[in-house]
Amino acid sequence: MTYLESARRTFELQINSLRQLSDKLDVSFSRACDLLLGCKGKVVVSGMGKSGHIGNKIAATLASTGTPAFFMHPGEANHGDFGMLSKDDVLIAISNSGETSELLNLLPAVKRLGLPIIAITNNQQSSLTRFANESLFLHVEKEACSLGLAPTTSTTATLVLGDALAISLLEAKGFTAEDFAFSHPGGALGKRLLLKVEDVMVTGNDVPLIASSATLGETLLEMSSKGLGITAVTTNDKVVGIYTDGDLRRTFDKQIDLHTTCVKEVMTKNGITIDADSLAIDALNLMQEKRINALIVTDANERAIGAINMHMLLRAGVI
Repeated sequence: MTYLESARRTFELQINSLRQLSDKLDVSFSRACDLLLGCKGKVVVSGMGKSGHIGNKIAATLASTGTPAFFMHPGEANHGDFGMLSKDDVLIAISNSGETSELLNLLPAVKRLGLPIIAITNNQQSSLTRFANESLFLHVEKEACSLGLAPTTSTTATLVLGDALAISLLEAKGFTAEDFAFSHPGGALGKRLLLKVEDVMVTGNDVPLIASSATLGETLLEMSSKGLGITAVTTNDKVVGIYTDGDLRRTFDKQIDLHTTCVKEVMTKNGITIDADSLAIDALNLMQEKRINALIVTDANERAIGAINMHMLLRAGVI
């Protein structure tokens, strides 16, 4: 058998197994979801060996999609980590054979705590099944391993079943993209949905400001010292206009005297500004739409309280 033939055989076996698992899902899956949805504590996932690796990933998926969860290693739990459990938790116990001794040793104590147990197993007559409140069976007939020994098809089925639980709960809870972002604050989605202009902008003395009565020469000095390519033009502390590098180039084209011309004569009146409470991604979209590189941030009284440009958004990971 060639490498490609072996690979395609593995794919076919696992795809067929998943189809069979999907066809055989029944009311026990719905009851398991009800148990998880009603959990007032955390969902604790436990399994040994390869089942443990899969269980760790299932717990991570649950936690990132709105169902608080963690993985508990059964071997460590038998030597102290059982204290992780509280009376409001639900246990998902994973064992392909349903006879994993480290896992079974935990179950009497779990029962004494009164925790519901959801079993994921391939053995309908197992000890694990007898302990469980609800059992989800894998219905795997053959591992992809040609020796029938290495957990392959069974671990794939377990992983997909765990994903099915997580997504069913996500949809039942009405979990949104914004909720997902809160679980992933350091990721790209989190930054796009959570990071605000006020988290990125410069403030205080770093904000470029010039009075409307100032000359263009004074305006140029202010822009150069702040280095943002923009300045707010103010009258009585209110922003009445914007002056940018682009405006400066157009000023030079008109051969206007920098020393005698007031900035109010050449500024962009009622220029584009943004609120501090706006999302940083909205600031990026506004800059791209208007083909500008910086924005002045104003408050409700039209006072300049900050400034933001493309470089800041790039450093913050929004771009």
